[in-house]
Amino acid sequence: MSTDELKRQAAALALEHVRDGMRLGLGTGSTAKHFVELLGERVRAGLDIIAVPTSEATRAEAARCGIVLSTLDDMDRLDLTVDGADETDPALNLIKGGGGALLREKIVATASDRMIVIADDSKWVDVLGRFPLPIEIVPFGLAATQRAMRLAFAKCGVSGQMMVRRSRDGHVFVTDGGHCIVDAHLGRIEDAPQLAGMLNSIPGVVEHGLFIGVAGMVILAGQEGIRVVERPLG
Repeated sequence: MSTDELKRQAAALALEHVRDGMRLGLGTGSTAKHFVELLGERVRAGLDIIAVPTSEATRAEAARCGIVLSTLDDMDRLDLTVDGADETDPALNLIKGGGGALLREKIVATASDRMIVIADDSKWVDVLGRFPLPIEIVPFGLAATQRAMRLAFAKCGVSGQMMVRRSRDGHVFVTDGGHCIVDAHLGRIEDAPQLAGMLNSIPGVVEHGLFIGVAGMVILAGQEGIRVVERPLG
């Protein structure tokens, strides 16, 4: 079974948690796209929901699928967000942002009563950091912000190359919010909550891809079947 088929299996299982009348957050990326497509099929069959997309790409895809859309200005609380992840550890801490939508993804996820992550099982890791950590920053003062980030990394016992993300055409990648992204190749992040707190304190950092204590459930699809992991309460 291909990775794409595994992602669709995870998306299908997440769809079972959707009920009539729900207000949903729709994630961004290849796995989340499967969920949007399957949700669209349910909507066309009569499911009554309203959704907030986490990117312009997801907005366009959801509209194409006939899903009724809104914003967090019109409804400030959501019942459920379903999104993918670039990595998840056993505590269900995540690295997200490979698709460049981490700021809106985090805003939507934290405005939700519950977040379900859907992924293929290659995204499961013992320790976060194999996937480069996306950090969304304002272009002004880029070098100064990177220097502050290096100091934060050192205090957390990590280090690695930082690269400003570029689009396929070679130009600097610009997020939907007009910011750029630095991808930090850190290898292993032994204390993700500590690093998240340090990055939060840097003025030039708009947001980072460490989602700490946000996901309530992770659905992992692999060749041996589907595994569901839930974060313990309390």
